[in-house]
Amino acid sequence: MAATADHSTTGANAPAYYVSTPIYYVNDRPHLGHAYTTVAGDVLTRWHRQRGEKVWYLTGTDEHGQKIMRTAEANGVSPQEWCDKLVEEAWKPLWEHLEIANDDFIRTTQQRHTDRVQEFVQDLYDKGEIYKGGYSGPYCVGCEEFKLPAELLDGATEDEKLCSVHKRPVEWLEEENYFFRLSAYGPKLLEFYAENPDFIQPASARNEVLRFVEQDLKDLSISRSTFNWGVPLPWDEKHVLYVWVDALQNYITAAGYGSDPERFAELWPASVHLVGKDILRFHAVIWPAMLMAAGLPLPKRVVANGWLMVGGEKMSKSNLTGIAPTDLTSHFGVDAYRYYFLRAIPFGTDGSFSWEDFTARYTSELANDFGNLASRVAAMVGKYFEGVLPAATAAGEAEQAVADGLRTAAEVADLKIGEELDFAGGIAAIFEFVKQVNGYLTEQEPWKVAKDDSEEGRARLATILYTAAEALRGTAVLLNPLMPSTSEKLWASLGAAEGLGALSAQTVATVADWGRLPAGATVTKGDILFPRLEEKSAS
Repeated sequence: MAATADHSTTGANAPAYYVSTPIYYVNDRPHLGHAYTTVAGDVLTRWHRQRGEKVWYLTGTDEHGQKIMRTAEANGVSPQEWCDKLVEEAWKPLWEHLEIANDDFIRTTQQRHTDRVQEFVQDLYDKGEIYKGGYSGPYCVGCEEFKLPAELLDGATEDEKLCSVHKRPVEWLEEENYFFRLSAYGPKLLEFYAENPDFIQPASARNEVLRFVEQDLKDLSISRSTFNWGVPLPWDEKHVLYVWVDALQNYITAAGYGSDPERFAELWPASVHLVGKDILRFHAVIWPAMLMAAGLPLPKRVVANGWLMVGGEKMSKSNLTGIAPTDLTSHFGVDAYRYYFLRAIPFGTDGSFSWEDFTARYTSELANDFGNLASRVAAMVGKYFEGVLPAATAAGEAEQAVADGLRTAAEVADLKIGEELDFAGGIAAIFEFVKQVNGYLTEQEPWKVAKDDSEEGRARLATILYTAAEALRGTAVLLNPLMPSTSEKLWASLGAAEGLGALSAQTVATVADWGRLPAGATVTKGDILFPRLEEKSAS
């Protein structure tokens, strides 16, 4: 886990900006879809840290259930051995590789989780919210979920039905189960949705949930008695808790529920649950109802991202369409990877990964527009001023336009990324500013101005290059949550640390304060930020 240092910038008991990813099922190794959500959460929390806020970012793994048990059996190991191997050899190393700065990593097999889960469901049982009954119906082991008729597809035979998500046959299960009185919470949920219109995002996800709840909820089967890989019910150990009821509670058990009241008060309710749209109902219907039953506050927002598609199908290991993130980072680099998926696919919509589109955006936006700008400015300061950033003494309307452009980019990006979770929109605003700075240099032609050895000519050249360098200073701060390694390289190239401190100490509030980069800073031309792909391949 690439956990950051203390992010607290306010009082110890002040509420934190708490963001969670889903906890990922460890039946296999992570693919692009898992990384998409996790990178989004990382950028969001890094952005809020850059605002100077106290932040807490949680991710982890979901390790119980029938699918895990069967996968482990197929590989000749115990479920716990399978989970330990996958977590330590695949999941945690990938998040470190992608520079995910999570503050905690919860595993549902950890005692800190299972003990609190048992306390939570015992409380609901004692309150009469859970009762014993029988259940039969079609069950998808891949989804770990009983399926409604509308969620099934016809199979190869008249009697065969397929899960609409996994396109694999469902199983017919008949069990004696314990049930949570979910049906009693339909009106309360609808009232909550009406009072909190931003609770479910985007609008398409909210509408889907509203339609589902308005059709009358059925009580939820919350236990299984045909296998034993799960959290035992404390009042009836012949049953284990339904994996989803177990998994959802990670958001409170990791935050200190039942073990650290002061920490729990600081972290809960969560600011944002990031989820895939296929698990939206669990987070926007079942989870809020369980919290209502327990008398706990509800999370502030549930934001559903779309699916990454391959060949028109959702990317998944079970459909053999999962692509490992390292297949791409080995070619494009980690920061380009983080950039591409949030830039190319609007958060909340489905999107198709394309190697060709990634290549085109890398070349045009990262290498040409951004990387080349940084190289040109550093080279010209080195050539014309021996690497020492000159002062701007002849600024005019053109320079003011660049300063205004930085302020606009910062304001738009802060709104889009920090509040609306519109990563694509926020990144676009920053790169519009990058284009503006390139246009400024093209119009001002410093290479021609350099031929004028007069005092006025030198002053004008100094002003142009200072303006471009100061624009890059602002760009480094704005892109730091998205591309941390690249931004650090740019910060070092500009010699900004000596006068302004570490890049991690910069804030959104001051990024647009023009003139922060001190004249006299040592500007160096470091490694190319985004080498040409043909050069990367040849090296």
